[in-house]
Formats: sequence, structure tokens, C-alpha cells
Amino acid sequence: MKKVLLAAVFLAGFSFSYAQESQAKSIDPKEDKDLMTWYHKDFSTSKVYGVNTANAYKYLESKGLKPKTVVVGVLDSGVQVDHPGLVKNIWSNPNEVPGNGKDDDGNGYIDDIHGWNFIGGKNGDIDIDNMEVTRVVAKYKPVFEGDDSAKNKANQAKMPEEFAMYMKSKDLFAKKSVEAKQALQTYTMINSIIPNMVKLLGGKPVTAETIGAIKPPTDQKDAIALQVLGQVSQSPEFKGKSSADFEKLMKEQMKEAIDHYEPQSKQYDLSYDPRKEIVGDNYDDYSEKNYGNNDYEGPDAEHGTHVAGIIAGLPQGKEIQYGVASKVAKIMSVRTVPNGDERDKDVANAIRYAVDNGAKVLNMSFGKPVSPGKNVVWDAFKYAEDKGVLLVKAAGNENEDVAEHLAYPTNFKNATDEKPFVNNVLVVGASTNRNNELRASFSNYNKKMVNVFAPGEEIYSTVPKNEYKYLQGTSMASPVVAGAAAVLLAYMPNLKPYQIIEALVKSSNPNAENKFSDYSQAGGVIDLQKAAEYAYTNFYDGGKSSSKAKPAKSVKKAVKK
Repeated sequence: MKKVLLAAVFLAGFSFSYAQESQAKSIDPKEDKDLMTWYHKDFSTSKVYGVNTANAYKYLESKGLKPKTVVVGVLDSGVQVDHPGLVKNIWSNPNEVPGNGKDDDGNGYIDDIHGWNFIGGKNGDIDIDNMEVTRVVAKYKPVFEGDDSAKNKANQAKMPEEFAMYMKSKDLFAKKSVEAKQALQTYTMINSIIPNMVKLLGGKPVTAETIGAIKPPTDQKDAIALQVLGQVSQSPEFKGKSSADFEKLMKEQMKEAIDHYEPQSKQYDLSYDPRKEIVGDNYDDYSEKNYGNNDYEGPDAEHGTHVAGIIAGLPQGKEIQYGVASKVAKIMSVRTVPNGDERDKDVANAIRYAVDNGAKVLNMSFGKPVSPGKNVVWDAFKYAEDKGVLLVKAAGNENEDVAEHLAYPTNFKNATDEKPFVNNVLVVGASTNRNNELRASFSNYNKKMVNVFAPGEEIYSTVPKNEYKYLQGTSMASPVVAGAAAVLLAYMPNLKPYQIIEALVKSSNPNAENKFSDYSQAGGVIDLQKAAEYAYTNFYDGGKSSSKAKPAKSVKKAVKK
């Protein structure tokens, strides 16, 4: 789920831009303070499905509760730990002496001051890695489709689960690799005709009137440029822009798109494998834990830094962005996700590292369609459950029912299971600030397997180089919920993961428009103040041990409305 939903998705019929046309704003999003913080809004007063951040703090403080710091593990692409909007809320290992080259706390990781990097080693850091389907095809093609047909059939019969995974991966690999190649060609072509589009505008703004007045060109490039201009002129992101601003924005978006699709030539290359040379571990040995380095940022930390800011960002300078748990959380960076698919071994080790080093909430904004090492990850899920740690996971951005298309890692071993095999995983879909289109068009969904929805479109947060940016995806919704969970846990440390999940599910603000109530257990968008009230009323024991707290009867009752 890294680098989800680029602004350049307007290529696909410009559907995303059209979806937002009714919300066109006269204020530049980069100057719109209200848009920058919309996901914190109180629905009861604004009628915008924010998460009611400020009132939650007021409620908890009105009860005389004093918060304790909660460490939130960000299992992601890396975090710029010295970002001005984050630096004061970055976790520091109290038992490690910085820079002395020793494992002072004896946890197996040298100088792990702000976290750890499981996709790096003494020879640097992994940037681009394969997609999981690529790795599966590369590994099993000789096993199931080698030169010896008899041996192939024997292996298929002997390893039915692996064969099924291989066939699924083979189909996805064929489809996705072609799509990536075509997309790169298309974006590269559009990038090359930006000068033609600017020439056709003739210094005039991007409006339907300007486009309509352009005579049909005879030059092929100009003809294509005019066609693109016709579509772009209908997008609120471009509508009314001056010729100069249009050129700048187009170049930015095309660069973003090309930067996204160019690495896929490696991600879908069956012979590409940076793991051995860079990390130096034995990847097939899932018991191996002590590898990596302490580069918390890595070569591309945009995704992880954005996630960290949503959880615990602090206003600084002229920037007003702040995270949901900015008053109570510290961010532990556990670099797990490359530019490609995360590896199961790294996910399992990242969960165990974060749990063992004091994180009480883990944010996991990633996912993939196949998981060769799913049992190792599930063991890590169970380990976190036993330690009382909440795992918050993005539902995915394929606009799919996750019961039909499992997005690993998942807390359901089979989509047909009545309930998850652990009670500490909270799965999050993405909502918008448009009440009549509340489910983001990209968000995955399911009444049983997705717990809640939270804001995940047009989310403004920290990115590397001390900057800020709007991004969108369930990757952004997940940290909103991780931050909310951290707030509840900071003021009520006795809460168990299943209690936090129940509080957020049962207190969500409902919405039945366009079948939104059918997309998750909650049938709505989380409201942190209401969740705080629910948790305080039903689970808070005055600071005493919650060992006697009874398990929730059933979250299912919360959705029988």
C-alpha cells in the first residue's frame, strides 16, 4: 500500500478528479487551513465525518485522568525522525547509548535508538524490492512448471497449497506487470506533451472556454495534447489554473506517476533480488531475527513519515497540522516496507521488535494478495495479542470486498471463518469529507472483516525534507485510528485491545447513505470522543488492573442496528 493513489490517477478516466468536482474549492489546498485539519472535526457540529479529536481530550481531562505516554510502532517505509513536526514526538530507547556501536540493552540490535530497519544491512538499505507475486512465481515456476512434466505433476499433488498460491500469483503477475508497463508508457507520453499543452493554452487559463476556442490541430502530438487538456479542464485540481500553474502542476503529477511506475520494471522482474547483497540474511530462515541496521528513514520515507505525522505530528512554524495522538504518543520507526511488497519475515520480526521494546499500538499500512510466510506473521500476531498490543491495519486500496480478495496480513485465516483468530487486530477502511460519497472510491470493505472507517482522503501530513503533503489511501485512515487508540490507552492504560476495538466500533457515527453501513462492522466513521465515553463507562476501572475485566459480549451486537 506504499505510495497509494497518486494525484496522477486522473489518467484512469479522470474518475478521481470527477468524483471531487462538486467539492471544487476556491482556496488553494496548500493554503486551506480548514482542509488541512478536516479529519479532526466534530461531526455533531460540523456535519463533516471527522474523528472529534479535541473534544475527546476535553472529555478525558474532565474526568480527572492523567495521560501516560503511549509508544506507537510505525511499521512502514521509514520515518524522518528529525522532521520539525515530529522530532519532539519520536521515541528514544532509554536503555541504549547513542552511537557507541554496542548493544547496550542486549536486545540483539546495536544502537537502536529510535527503532530498527529490517530491510537494510551493512551494505546499505533496500529501496526497490519485488512484488510478492514476483517472488512466488520466481520460486515455484521451476517446481510446478519445469522441464519434467511428471515431476511437475507430482509436486503439484504434493504441495497443493503452494501450487494454488503459485497459480494465483502467476495470474496476478501477468496482469499487473502488463498494466505497469502500459501505465509507464502512457505517463511518459503525457509528460512529453506538456509543452504542447502549454502552447495550445497560449497563456490563457485552463477553462472549458479556453479549450473550446482552440482550433483542431493537424499535428498528432498537439491533437493528443488537446484531448488531455479537455479532460484536465474538468478537474477541480486544474480548473481555472493559469498556464504557468498548470505547467508546474502537470510536471509534478507526471513526475510522481513516473516515479511510481518506473520501479515496477524491477518489481516485476523475475531475476531481480536485492536481498542477499544488501541485507545479507538467509531469507528462507524465518527464525533469523538479528539482521538489519539502525537507519530509521531509509531512501524513501514519504509514506512512513506521512503516517507518523497523522498519529503524532505537532504544529510548527506556519504549519498547523497535528496528529490525533500528538499530546500523548511517541513514534517508534520500524522500517519494514520497501518500494514494493513487504516480506513476511520482516513483518513478523518488526511486530516482535516493536512489542518487545514497549510499543502498545502498531500501525501497519501495508498489504498484499499472497503471503508465503503467513503462518510466521500469524504467530507474531498471536505474540502481540499475548502481550496486550493492538495492531491497526489498513484494509487496502483496491475497491474490493476483502472477503473475496484477502489482503495479507489478515486476522482471518479464512474468509469463511466466523471470527478472527486473534482479538487484537483492528482493520480500517478510508472515508472522505463528502457525506454522500463517504466511502473513498478506492477503499476495500466488508461488513465482517473491516472493523471501522476513518478519514483517508485528502489527508495533510508530514513528509521528508521537512515538508508537508496531501496523500490518500487506507494507509492514511489506519494511522488516524492508531492515533485514536493511543489516546484511549494513554488516559486508560488498563484497556485491552479488544476493548479499544469495541469502543471504536460501537461509538462510530453511522451513515446509511449509498450502503455505507454495509461496508464495515461499525457502519460508520470513528468518533474519538464517543469512543472515550464508551470505554470510560464500560471498561475503565479507576486505574486498577483490568485482569478481571470481562471480554466484550460480541462486537456483532454493535452493528445490529
